[in-house]
Amino acid sequence: MRRSRFAVFVSATLLALGGALTSGAGSAQAATGGYVALGDSYSSGVGSGSYISSSGDCKRSTKAYPYLWNAANSPSSFTFAACSGAVTSDVLANQLSGLNSATGLVSISIGGNDAGFVDVMSTCVLGSDSTCLNRINTAKSFVDSTLPGRLDSVYSAISSKAPNAHVVVLGYPRFYKLGTTCLGLSEAKRSAINGAADYIDAAIAKRAADHGFAFGDVRTTFTGHEICSSNSWLHSLELLNLSESYHPTAAGQSGGYLPVLNAND
Repeated sequence: MRRSRFAVFVSATLLALGGALTSGAGSAQAATGGYVALGDSYSSGVGSGSYISSSGDCKRSTKAYPYLWNAANSPSSFTFAACSGAVTSDVLANQLSGLNSATGLVSISIGGNDAGFVDVMSTCVLGSDSTCLNRINTAKSFVDSTLPGRLDSVYSAISSKAPNAHVVVLGYPRFYKLGTTCLGLSEAKRSAINGAADYIDAAIAKRAADHGFAFGDVRTTFTGHEICSSNSWLHSLELLNLSESYHPTAAGQSGGYLPVLNAND
């Protein structure tokens, strides 16, 4: 088990380095072939406000990293298909129509909802430490047994429909700053939730590498900006707007996600 996890870590690290060395490839391709942004709420921009009214419940934001990248780079076309609440099957069913053989750049964040992100967070907020940790262990088992196959289906479909595109798979941040006084969840819960983020990121990075995609690790840019830090880029529990809880703020999109896409595009 230790060797397996070490191999995942090495693979993800090498892929990140490779993405940095080829930075700019997606920008050049998108200039002529266009940019397509796929994925879940972390890509649609839930939590950052300024939602595009025509996007409805998908809550696509003008402050989300795909919209910001498009504004800064002016690709030949821009398809913003990411949608709040999306799971892998939603991407396959509803988000791939903008892809074609000319597509130059594709970005995607997906997998968190498949692994039960919302239920994990609600269980940890409302339950005991042991209940929280048990739910996280269940999610990890799903990440081991089922998520890789679902990611493979999505990544293979992207490659099939956009064979010439540079694809950047964005991961998820760690949620909590540890070792500090913080109201709300216990240190044990916060540590376990961070560990779960690491676990799913490792799995996503491995599947991305196996498909020849770049993996964008946002844990680096969010370091120092987690919940419980003095300058958080993530919403904590928002009782007046539950859907934005545990999502990046506008600053998290522009400071956490956009630089990582830029470094790997």
